[in-house]
Amino acid sequence: MKKKILLGIAAFLVVALVAGYLYMLPTLKVATGYTAKAVCSYHFLTGQNLESILAELPGNPLIPFLRPKIDESKGEATVTLWGWAAKQTAILRPGLGCTLLAGKGPFVTSAANMPPSERLDPDQPWPLGETVTTQNSPALEAVLDKWFQDPDPANPRRTRAILVVKDGQIIAERYGQGFSKDTLFQSWSMAKSVTNALLGVLVQQGKLDIHAPASVPEWQSADDPRRVITVDQLMRTSSGLQFTEDYGDLSTGVTQMLYNQSDMAAYAASEPLAAAPDTVWSYSSGTANILSRIIRDTLGGSVTDYWAFPQAALFHRIAMNSATLEPDASGTFVGSSYMYATARDWARFGLLFAQDGLWNGERILPEGWVDYSRTPTPHSSGQYGAMWWLNAGEPGKPETKEWPNLPADIYYASGHDGQSVVIFPSQNMIVVQLSVSRDGAWDMAEFLADVLAAVGQSK
Repeated sequence: MKKKILLGIAAFLVVALVAGYLYMLPTLKVATGYTAKAVCSYHFLTGQNLESILAELPGNPLIPFLRPKIDESKGEATVTLWGWAAKQTAILRPGLGCTLLAGKGPFVTSAANMPPSERLDPDQPWPLGETVTTQNSPALEAVLDKWFQDPDPANPRRTRAILVVKDGQIIAERYGQGFSKDTLFQSWSMAKSVTNALLGVLVQQGKLDIHAPASVPEWQSADDPRRVITVDQLMRTSSGLQFTEDYGDLSTGVTQMLYNQSDMAAYAASEPLAAAPDTVWSYSSGTANILSRIIRDTLGGSVTDYWAFPQAALFHRIAMNSATLEPDASGTFVGSSYMYATARDWARFGLLFAQDGLWNGERILPEGWVDYSRTPTPHSSGQYGAMWWLNAGEPGKPETKEWPNLPADIYYASGHDGQSVVIFPSQNMIVVQLSVSRDGAWDMAEFLADVLAAVGQSK
């Protein structure tokens, strides 16, 4: 009898452990998925070693139990917990960066067929070439000295790159140790502003009406209230779709979408309405990935044609040749979060918008697209336009601006952990800031004020 009782207890414990593991598996796979994707992209695209990558992961109690492996020959990064649990793998493909093979699949793992880019003339001035002749002024040198320091070693700024463009030319540029003008830097949510540009190209080509209901397969039944949502509302994150943008909880919509789904757009599109369209503003990475799939569906054809579109239609046309967009496992670009480019190419992207969508006399974006993109979205308190952040604030209430002491016409692409491309229309200036900063280590208002003051002294 005693033996039977012990066996029964043991069986119960085993069942309880298995059930607990299965219940926790989606959350555990976010931890391994995030790490596998980071290790793959940071190692193969930016050249960082495994030790430095792991040292900069966000704080997480599971980190000591992660077991990452890099296979150089296969171009893969695999991460497990304790060497066996919650396995996640990310793969490298030339021209496409890294893809996390998360979720149930099916997985699109074919090779890309990217259009070749023209080699930039090293003797031609930036932005059409790569020559930068302007030396940093003493005032700007002092700003760079300040912002490349880490006044709090316990919470470092980890400044990677700062680049300032004035009147179309680079006037200040510096990189952190181990990084250079050739290093690719991650976008995080700056990718949303790039998705905006790709949508703009389709509008310019006459292939997309952003004010028409979005063509989303999951919403097409006659009684589906989501079928009236427009592309414009998705761009402004005023669609009313339910989505939780919280990276601190591994079970939320955004973390599950990015690290535990093969088709991120389908996951986001499956969410119900939480409010009527255009009645609330709620920042959402989910709608950016729905938009990325709309681009794919609008183009039609093969997935390789879709993969080539950003290069041929946008990046190569503005000499942004380093730009690499990364797709999810279904083959759709992660338009919310995953793009890499050099600091100079991020500056080129900002310059395209600063020049009203024109590049070297050619119209890349529709006339009026930039003004549309920086028009405040209702209910956003003047913080957000169409996939661009704003410093407008509420009309007549300058204290509601994100940066009250800075110009109200500023608009900017912004990414998690300290990535920004900031455009100052009234100063004809662009500031690129790339870092891995968390927990308030970077004071953007102070930094931009320092740059403004230094540029004013340099005149």
